[in-house]
Amino acid sequence: MSIRPSGSRKRVAAAVALPLAAVLALSACGSSGGSGSSGDGKGKSKEKVAQGGKDFAGAAKKTASFGTDAKPGEFPRTVTHAMGKTEIKKQPKRVVVLDVGEFDNAVSLGVKPVGLAPTEGDNGIPSYLKKQAGHPKNVGTINNLNLEAVAKLKPDLILGSQLRAADKYKQLSAIAPTVFSIRPGFTWKENFLLNAAALDRTKQAKAQLGAYEKKAKKLGDDLGDKKPTISMVRYMPGMIRLYAKASFIGTILQDVGLPRPKNQQVNDLATEISSERMDEADADWIFTGAYGDPKATDRAKAQDSPLWKKLRAVKEGHAKDVNDETWYLGLGVTAADEVLDDLRGHLLK
Repeated sequence: MSIRPSGSRKRVAAAVALPLAAVLALSACGSSGGSGSSGDGKGKSKEKVAQGGKDFAGAAKKTASFGTDAKPGEFPRTVTHAMGKTEIKKQPKRVVVLDVGEFDNAVSLGVKPVGLAPTEGDNGIPSYLKKQAGHPKNVGTINNLNLEAVAKLKPDLILGSQLRAADKYKQLSAIAPTVFSIRPGFTWKENFLLNAAALDRTKQAKAQLGAYEKKAKKLGDDLGDKKPTISMVRYMPGMIRLYAKASFIGTILQDVGLPRPKNQQVNDLATEISSERMDEADADWIFTGAYGDPKATDRAKAQDSPLWKKLRAVKEGHAKDVNDETWYLGLGVTAADEVLDDLRGHLLK
């Protein structure tokens, strides 16, 4: 079954009106949304997202070229995105988001999504967004979408990414106008502006990004010329990752001007190590997160090892557990702002 964007006004109108039974019939034609299925439109497993190589190089630049020529308040508007062009006929009021990054983006712009696909590691609303997020319904998880649940919410806009759900794009477009970024993560600023273009909140998004960048620069200035090296360790079921430059947290550290160990100065999301290689995590400061239940990871084993206890940061009391929801999963401007606050609290006591 081929995947084609819904570009014309006629097609979008027909897609929105499509009965639920027809949507579910389309779903039967698609591949599974599980974590091992194609998620980038190129046959690459969704699990293989840490080492992107050349696929990472142009993602931010390409995403920055997406958006709309529509003026503020102008509808219908056509938005160019990772899967083509989508027409949005009126100001979206019922928005479904398919990842935590899109959730942060929408909520940061004052939108309360009606539906959310959370991560498998945390099936609830991110705690840092609960006060302003409203009460979105669950529509599956980021790797296992429930199309029936999406359709029942009668959305007028769906926001997601090619990496997560390219294999569901046609079915989603049959439910409502759908706008996809290329991937979540280090392209978070470009994704924010793309989502804002679909929501007609570009001016607000640019102001928020400007405030974030000013805050990051101020932290860097306050830290002075001799900034400490920062190592990012994340414990996940079956793996331990050292997060690198092409990651959400990697971009934040770069914006502040914080140096990284050589093994984390690579243009990938992360490199993987084992608990027997914890010496590779050393730096002046180590910040650790755990995806989902820490007991389902090797965190306890790794941090009980002699190698961990010998690390410079550990011996100096500079190894800190941080909030995985914001430092690793947030993928949006509100999470980034909270990470800056945390960094200031740790590094400028």
